Amino acid sequence: MMRMIGGKRYYHGNNMVELEETRKFKEIVTDTFQLSGATNIGDFVPFLNYVGINRLDKRLKDLQQKRDRFLQDLVEEHRRVRRDSCSQQRSKTMIDVLLSLQETESEYYTDEIIKGLMLVMLTAGSDTSAGTMEWAMSLLLNNPEALKKGQAELDTHVGPDKLIEESDLNKLPYLQAIVKETLRICPAAPLIPAHESSEQCTIGGFRVPSGTMLLVNVWAIQNDPTLWAEPTKFKPERFLCPEGPRDGFVFMPFGFGRRGCPGEGLAMRVVSLVLGSLIQCFEWERDGEEMVDMSEGVGLTMPKARPLFAKCWPRPAMVNLLSQL
Repeated sequence: MMRMIGGKRYYHGNNMVELEETRKFKEIVTDTFQLSGATNIGDFVPFLNYVGINRLDKRLKDLQQKRDRFLQDLVEEHRRVRRDSCSQQRSKTMIDVLLSLQETESEYYTDEIIKGLMLVMLTAGSDTSAGTMEWAMSLLLNNPEALKKGQAELDTHVGPDKLIEESDLNKLPYLQAIVKETLRICPAAPLIPAHESSEQCTIGGFRVPSGTMLLVNVWAIQNDPTLWAEPTKFKPERFLCPEGPRDGFVFMPFGFGRRGCPGEGLAMRVVSLVLGSLIQCFEWERDGEEMVDMSEGVGLTMPKARPLFAKCWPRPAMVNLLSQL
């Protein structure tokens, strides 16, 4: 995600400066998810906010200042490179594109807007995708017949002579069904991020005052036995019908309507490509006889309580291709 945003990798460093930058970045990401998923007691007992007992507010303000400095430094670095570079062949990042738009539409593409877009991409597009892939592999290891069907589809439509590419996804409905079924059972955001009612209304007989904080329990909807047949069973086949089960607001891991997640298309492609690569290239097996633990952890997104451990080895048909990478 950071390579798309800023053209950098933050999992290693060749010198002390890069190592320090990597450390700061990882610290910011970790603190963001820890604090964003924390319960703010001040929301329930406002008095604590006034007497200074609520420490979460201070930690959130400190985090925001730290994130703002980091993102502003990244924007300024790209601004300097753009100013000093004479080459038009340099690959463009998301920041480069937004800075070029800033030159012609400065009122719409301020530094604040650019930093906001970067922050949304990082917080909503990294942990969520990684978590979804971990849940998907866990479900496949507990349902090896689905794993075999996914591999067979890849063998038929992609073959052993090349890795799966984005252009192949339209030919792989079962792979996409695996991703959708994973998002149904284990949505990355079990509660859609809070919205606020702009005016008073009545929904289902309940009066909702203006300014009410609204939370939609997507997990409960997508695992409701009155809406889904055998909701606890992993069945990608339920998403193979042409119309799909999205109508009726029963499947909405990305929210819905104009307030839905704008990164849905990117997320589906990234998760499908990575998951497809993993099952195309490797055989997978549980690390022991027991089923993979599917307990849920605590956080802003829905992590696994216990990280996934599994055995894998190259598929015989893919050894030649893998040896050339």
